[in-house]
Amino acid sequence: MADNQSVLSVSIVTPDGRVYEGDSDLLVVKTTIGELGIMPNHVPLIASLEVDETRVKLGDHEDEIAVNGGFIEFSDNVATIVADSAERQDDIDVDRAQSARQRAEETIKKAQESHDPDTLARAEVALRRAINRINVANH
Repeated sequence: MADNQSVLSVSIVTPDGRVYEGDSDLLVVKTTIGELGIMPNHVPLIASLEVDETRVKLGDHEDEIAVNGGFIEFSDNVATIVADSAERQDDIDVDRAQSARQRAEETIKKAQESHDPDTLARAEVALRRAINRINVANH
């Protein structure tokens, strides 16, 4: 790691293990109250994350990670994202994500017809996750 005052150390972990580890001079996440950019020496924070992409920038290089919920904790130039699930852009299987999207859309339609709010809510989350993965993979 470089000078602790000029870069962030970023780690993204899921129940399955570490998905990302690296340095950054700008971290962009989507919290439940909006998009947040974190630069070195930002004030400490803890925030819940939405299903969206996380961008880790260092100079001209940018990594994109599909993050599906969870939270971020930032303190002393160390950002830790604990996500329900996450995938690096290069690891996303677009065909699998497209299939997941189609399954979720079909489930939503059936849940609406049968007035099943629990199934509808789960399918809507699955659809957001699939769309997020597709969007990150296509950047």
